[in-house]
Amino acid sequence: MGLINRLAARLGYEKRAAEDPSWAALAPGIGAYAGMSARAAENLSTVLACTNAIATALAFVPALVYRRDAEGNRIEMPAHPLNRLVRGGVTPQMTWPDFLEHFVASTLLTGNGLAVIQRAGNGQLAGFRYIPWGFVTVAELSSGRLAYDVSDGRGNTRRHLEGEVLHLRDRTDDGKIGRSRLSRAAETVTGVQAANQHAATFLANGASPSGVIEVPGTMKPEQRTSLRDSFQARHGGSSKAGSTLILDGGMKWTAAQVSPEDAELLETRKFGVIELCRLFQVPPPIVQAYENNTFTNAAQAGLWFATFGLAPWARKIEAEFARSVFPTGGPYELELDLSGFLRGDPETRWNAHKIALETGVLDPDEVRQIEGWNPRPERKRPPPGNEGGQGNG
Repeated sequence: MGLINRLAARLGYEKRAAEDPSWAALAPGIGAYAGMSARAAENLSTVLACTNAIATALAFVPALVYRRDAEGNRIEMPAHPLNRLVRGGVTPQMTWPDFLEHFVASTLLTGNGLAVIQRAGNGQLAGFRYIPWGFVTVAELSSGRLAYDVSDGRGNTRRHLEGEVLHLRDRTDDGKIGRSRLSRAAETVTGVQAANQHAATFLANGASPSGVIEVPGTMKPEQRTSLRDSFQARHGGSSKAGSTLILDGGMKWTAAQVSPEDAELLETRKFGVIELCRLFQVPPPIVQAYENNTFTNAAQAGLWFATFGLAPWARKIEAEFARSVFPTGGPYELELDLSGFLRGDPETRWNAHKIALETGVLDPDEVRQIEGWNPRPERKRPPPGNEGGQGNG
């Protein structure tokens, strides 16, 4: 075994050693912040909506595999194994849209998305196995490269090296492990959560009618307790709003004014939506926040979202596939075609086709191909001397 180890070291292969330091010791606190886990953050509807908007949109767009020839021209490769996975599914249980949605959502919430690259016996790409980031422990090897220890939840762990996994990262502090934008803006996230909790508590504990009961004379402690409990049981909670109040024994009801803090609660929660949208680069109309919205800026929001929200993530995914899936320096590349978003806007799409035809950028058959149609069959030409269907006389 000594000879094998020396050969492996000479060729640059890492040893799968169990004593390598765990990333939990090198970077504690990854995936949790300010007492709230990434999954708990999804209880905030805006976090969930922004995550779904980006992950689902990227899973929706066409994924195409190209090969560059010696002149640098791109040729689509429908027979490439990755293209077959895109169309047929990355595993028997998971389609490509499901896989990419999970992969991107994990990255948005925890800063990291991981998938094991599965290959056939001949080394050909055979699939991807998505791994929840909570099942992963990262170790830094003596070479400076990373190893990923993946737990199956039953006490078994398997190590995968770089090149055996897809690792999509949000912006990193150390060049190795991504850090989620939720952890970078922990005070913002917890502030929005606190506003939501305050609203829930206010609605649960609020009594309607709301005010003060004045009683002549002095009440004994047990009388105050009895009055308070009976009043809360009869009128407390949002489900009993508007119930009729009956007083006797000289009691008097005085309505109380809602505090300015409670009056501003709704505005505070609206502002929290905008704050969280900023973290994910998602325009508020994309997550159904239509305050101060018009038809015009709603249409522009979609374009802005594709340009600044989706395009950077698409480029990161393409770069990670180039690094991990395709051979180093090889001619193949993955493209997530964001022009697929124009399918929801037929007027813009067909105007673009018209301009492309008029300028000679595309021909009619290329436009039909973009639309997913077959080329138009060639029309039969009349025999010479019979143009227009007329005989020779």
